[in-house]
Amino acid sequence: MSIKTRLLLSYIAMIVVPVVCFGLVAAWLAPSFWGDQFPSGKESRKPVFRETLTKRDELFAGITFIASYDADRLLKPDILNETDEQLRLLGGALIVAKNGSVLFASPTIESVDVPAYMKAAMEERGRNGWQQLNKEGYSVESHDFTFGDRSRGTLYFLSDSRSMFVTGMYFFATMMLTLLVIVALTNGLLTYLVSRSIIKPLYALKQAANEIKEGNLDRPVLLKRNDELGEVGAAFEEMRVRLYESIRRQLQYEDNRKELISSISHDLKTPITGIKACVEAMQAGITDTEAKREKYMSMIAIKSEQMDRLIDELFLFSRLDLNKLPFQMEQVELTSYLSSFMEELRLDPRLEGVQLPVAYSGNTSILVKADREKLHRVLMNIVDNSLKYLDKEEKWIRMEVWTGEQAATISLIDNGAGIDQEALPHIFDRFYRADPSRNTSMGGGGLGLAIAKQMIEGQGGMIWAESERGSGTRISFTLPYEEMAGGDSR
Repeated sequence: MSIKTRLLLSYIAMIVVPVVCFGLVAAWLAPSFWGDQFPSGKESRKPVFRETLTKRDELFAGITFIASYDADRLLKPDILNETDEQLRLLGGALIVAKNGSVLFASPTIESVDVPAYMKAAMEERGRNGWQQLNKEGYSVESHDFTFGDRSRGTLYFLSDSRSMFVTGMYFFATMMLTLLVIVALTNGLLTYLVSRSIIKPLYALKQAANEIKEGNLDRPVLLKRNDELGEVGAAFEEMRVRLYESIRRQLQYEDNRKELISSISHDLKTPITGIKACVEAMQAGITDTEAKREKYMSMIAIKSEQMDRLIDELFLFSRLDLNKLPFQMEQVELTSYLSSFMEELRLDPRLEGVQLPVAYSGNTSILVKADREKLHRVLMNIVDNSLKYLDKEEKWIRMEVWTGEQAATISLIDNGAGIDQEALPHIFDRFYRADPSRNTSMGGGGLGLAIAKQMIEGQGGMIWAESERGSGTRISFTLPYEEMAGGDSR
């Protein structure tokens, strides 16, 4: 669930939950103030003010019954005084009038107010009214009847309304307090839960950032959330992994660079030492014959060529590494190009005694898109690598070519010593050298296959190796077809 959705739901809950809780509490409290409640068992009990109202209504009903069927009994003071005493305890009052004159009035009502009240009550005939008598609020009802002598009589029933008003105030205050408590608890709980669900992962991200800042990249950032913070955590984790891999590769590159410098220093020192020895021999007069001088000069030329090859290899790799070496891509007829290359290899004195068979599978006319010069360098680097490991009496390097759906594949297979499985995944890595003996008889500083990889990938192809110790090595690469108008280039 996203943070936006979570916040929206919390806002809705902050409104809905208090309203529902308030309604439930109101439904539970209302009977205590305004209706029946059931504290225990099946027996019901009315609130005190409800009991008061009920008894008062019963007394009013009793007096009304007497007035309707035996009105002359109201002329007896003892009945009126007894009724008035009971009404006084229940917050009621009574006025009896005969032909418009007050016959009886409860002592709780000041007599000066009675005529004004009776006049107002006549104006509110047939309805409940509200008057202010003796500075107290009363609700009023009137009932007409006839005495035995046919004179007109009127009963005025007064009810003290303060009990209902006070009860309403108590109920209102209780409900407002309840609402405030419910809102405070609900908002507090929801705020705590929502903020905790946000602050906790933020604290974890802060710790992860501090760990990364201190250089500790081993601790993973695992929030296990499906919201925006989870996405941030995943980005942090991806950043941590990339930084970790980058630093690891950088350290590996640094170790390889150091090893490369050591290897190049050794490889350069060897021909320089040979050249220096030849020069010293010539200066010492050892080369006193033409044959000796030619021998020493030939040795100096060979050593100089090795140095030149090493320096050229380093320069070429640095330009490839910086993407400053341009590729001159053109259409190349692969079959004729490889045939010319194999003829060149057969004339190379280094491959004397090495068999160089070629096998084609599929179309014999193959048009690819390649850089001729760099393709030649790739092939020569692979052949040079194979020559280092040819250790059998019968030596051969076989070339195989076949066509695929999107590209042509060229493989160079030798029957040399092979490469260990541990070293095989790294032979195309920068500065990697699988041959710890640093055989310099063939030249190079361990960059040949790394250069071949960058050149093939720069031409849109792929390169890989397969090898088994003692059985030889196969190095293969692909070249994309050249698209031609009018159909398939193959």
